Amino acid sequence: MEVHHLKDMVKGWFIGNFEPSLFKTNDVEVGVKEYNAGDHEASHYHKIATEYTVIINGEVEMNGVRYKDGEIIVIHPGDATDFKAITNVKTVVVKLPGANNDKYQ
Repeated sequence: MEVHHLKDMVKGWFIGNFEPSLFKTNDVEVGVKEYNAGDHEASHYHKIATEYTVIINGEVEMNGVRYKDGEIIVIHPGDATDFKAITNVKTVVVKLPGANNDKYQ
């Protein structure tokens, strides 16, 4: 058995083509992301990957729509979205496939 710490991972990503990574692969990316209220990301989209975002706790706004605890947002290739943390938020994000450099503004 091994024990690792999320704080040692890059921005919460622990599976994927990252360094460090617990399982290095281009097939999938998995991360636990934490944001403070007010944190935001500019609108972007992926040409290849589908992104699954699970709101573990807190509230976010994406494209003017609010999501909260337990909701799962599926963002398909070509769907652009922004992101704003309304409260402190914890999410789990899965990207399939784990396409490097697949983030476009």
